[in-house]
Amino acid sequence: MTGALARLRADIVYGVGLLTRLPVGVLARDGLPYSMTRSVWTWPTVGAVCGLLGAGMFIALSHLRIAPLPAAALAVAAQLLLTGGLHEDGLADMADGFGGGRTRARKLEIMRDSRIGSYGMMALCLALLARVGAISTLPAGLALLVLPVAGALARVAMAGVLAVLPPARTDGLASTMARIPLPALAACMLPPLGLAPWLLGAWAGGWAILVTLAMGSAMAALAYRQVGGQTGDVLGAVACLGECVLLAAIPAALA
Repeated sequence: MTGALARLRADIVYGVGLLTRLPVGVLARDGLPYSMTRSVWTWPTVGAVCGLLGAGMFIALSHLRIAPLPAAALAVAAQLLLTGGLHEDGLADMADGFGGGRTRARKLEIMRDSRIGSYGMMALCLALLARVGAISTLPAGLALLVLPVAGALARVAMAGVLAVLPPARTDGLASTMARIPLPALAACMLPPLGLAPWLLGAWAGGWAILVTLAMGSAMAALAYRQVGGQTGDVLGAVACLGECVLLAAIPAALA
């Protein structure tokens, strides 16, 4: 295997292995440096695939005359099975830390605790309700367009927050991803930002991009104020909240 193909395979395996539960296996290093940051260009594609899975489930259940609300709930459940609830876990931990800690150190300590508290439970329930409710209102055909775009742009926001914020900890996965190679970052952001207006139309696509930028900027500012940077939980929360906001904003722009 050539060096370029080996790096491509490594990027795909690292990206899919990080963001999903798919059994991609363990890579032999083959002399290549271990670089999770180089895989960021795969994140929007993984997000789009998650969206396609949810949309496919929603459409299939709709054709079986399942009511929109339970069909949407099962569509979200399929996405959670694919991702292992990674982003939702991050949202819950971030909500607990930001809501329950008084100092930066205490916030980070709470976020590392695997137990879920009241703030995390409330944030998780509201996020899932928002996603299920938004999907349940979509015509089946429109879901096939909106969910993949929302999934991809939410991961663009996640990469953007990773790029602009320093690590809040000196350990943990996010601390190893402090420097994203510029080509990987460009390959992550430019295709989804370019495809959104083409797929959704200029107005709705531009609106989706502005919403992504606003949500990512707000989350970056909040994380910097609360803990001084990004963590894996913060990044997961960005992806989760990004989908919630975009699933509400895109259909509104298309109406």
